[in-house]
Formats: sequence, C-alpha cells, structure tokens
Amino acid sequence: MTAIDSIAALEAVIGKPSPAIDLKVIDHVDATAQRWLAAAPLMFAGVGDGIGGVVVTLAGGEPGFARSDGPTLSVPLDRIDHPALLRTGEGFGSLFLLPGIGETLRINGRVAEIADGTAQIAVEECYVHCAKALIRSDFWKADPRDDAPGATDAFVAASRFMALATIDTAGGADLSPKGDPAGRLAQIDGDALAFPDRPGNRRTDSFRNIIAQPRIAAALLIPGSTMALTLTGSATLDSDEAARAPFAVGDKQPLLAARVDDLVLTLAPSAAIARARLWPAAPAPAGVSPAKMLGEHLRLNRSKGIGARIASAVVTPGMIQKGLDQDYKNNLY
Repeated sequence: MTAIDSIAALEAVIGKPSPAIDLKVIDHVDATAQRWLAAAPLMFAGVGDGIGGVVVTLAGGEPGFARSDGPTLSVPLDRIDHPALLRTGEGFGSLFLLPGIGETLRINGRVAEIADGTAQIAVEECYVHCAKALIRSDFWKADPRDDAPGATDAFVAASRFMALATIDTAGGADLSPKGDPAGRLAQIDGDALAFPDRPGNRRTDSFRNIIAQPRIAAALLIPGSTMALTLTGSATLDSDEAARAPFAVGDKQPLLAARVDDLVLTLAPSAAIARARLWPAAPAPAGVSPAKMLGEHLRLNRSKGIGARIASAVVTPGMIQKGLDQDYKNNLY
C-alpha cells in the first residue's frame, strides 16, 4: 500500500491545482445560479454530523423547490429525504443537477437556521463543476427502471454515480460528484468499499479533507432508479497499482483510489429522486448556460485580484465552452 497521507504526497500524484480554479468561486448565489436553482429538481447535501464527521442526504421535487436570495439558500424540509440530519451551525455542501446538462452547481456554507419548515443556509461558496462525472455515468441517457438490485453489494456493483461528502477540520463540508461505468465507480472489497479518482480540475477538496479528517459519507445511484445507497465510513487514499488497477477503463488507470473502512451501508427508496422525475431526462432548460455562468462568476469575483479582472475582461463564454468541450473529449479518463 502506497498511502497518501499529506498534501505534498497528494500533489506528487495528481499535481497541484491551478490558481485559476478559485477564480470561478463566488461567495453568493448570483442571478445566473438563481436561474439554475429555478430549474433544478434534485439536490445532494453533505452536512456535518455534530461530532466531527459528515452525513449525506438528498432533496428533490418540482423544479425550483430550493431558492436563494443571494446570501442565503433556502431548502424546504419536506423536500429532504432525512431532514433531521441538518443541524444549525454545521457545515453544508450541496450539489444541484439539471436535466440535460452535464455540469453541476455547487453551493457550500453553513446551516444558519431551521425554522418554519425550511433550512436556511448561509452561502460561502457558489460555483459550476465540470460535466465529467455525469458524462462518464451516462446519467441523462438512462430510462426509468424498477429492477435495481436489492442487495447492497450488487447495487454498489451496478452504481454509476456518486455524491461524495467530506468535511475539513474547521467543519466546512464539501460534496463532489463522481461518475463511471457500472463496476468502475465503486467496488466492495471484503468489509470495505473502494472507489477511484478520475481526471478533474485538481482542486481536490474531497481528498484534502480526507487527509485531514478521514470520515466520509456518500450516496450512490443507478441512473434510472429511484433507489439510493448511502454510506458512511473512514477513508484512506492509495496510489499503489494494485489498488488502482481494478478501476481501469480501457488502457486508462486512475492515479489513485480510496478505501472506505468502518463501512455502514443503507439501501432504500429515495422520495426525493421519485419526486424529481429525472428520467427520461427533459431537454436542457432555456436560459441556463454553464459557460455563461462561469464567465459571469469570473466577472463577479473581483476579490481575487488582478487575475480575476484580467480573465473576466478577455475570456468569453464561447472560449469557455470551447475549452470545456476539448477537456471533456480529451481528458475524460
């Protein structure tokens, strides 16, 4: 086992994140992100558990069930599968999906208040995440299905999408999407579960959090099914070839793999997924463009200094879209 137990060891394997990555992150839900929320039927949420760990749940319903006035994200408790998991003061990381669109919207912050049937989240980060996870999982190509495996091991083997929740030592939560063909997203290994890392933007919030605080949670889905498998456990990172080889796709091996021990698995129907009616996927909503949102966030991100000002002045949505398309084509695995 070649354990990765420091940021230096992590960066030696996958490289350092580009400083430009943070330029897309703003500290509020702007108008472009509010339009995304107005069309979004599903949210994954990772929330601090009050004892230094993290838990995961889903929320869903009619498009626009979650709303924001800019500094605050509001989520109705009756749209959340397990609303009791949300605790005032705890870190909150979320991921919103839009039918027909591969990119995802991530909103992070803290649970500020739970009152009058609504959870109010004080927003600290808002940004667009790349489409690779949903592309690799064929998420929006699925048809509705009611034949998902009823055994946890078989469900893990058939799963193709994961929402991975982690938390840092300051209690800040993060929720990251992962997607792969069935059998390559996650595998049961004795009493543990393993999953790989694929090429991304190298921001690696999840893995930095795991190094500092290994307790994680995740939700696994089979696109088309309203079942969800949630898990908790303690994760370690490994770059040894024996850990990575089982997750090869074609001739491409991941650079590292994670192993989750102290594993607790729960497989159950998700009312949130059922209400969201994700499949067959509706056409992408008009007026929502991830490339335009990225460009707008560059413009709004004046706090990051001269780099943000230069980028917002010279980078157009067309340039952003071209770069995304090339990355998705050439760097998927």
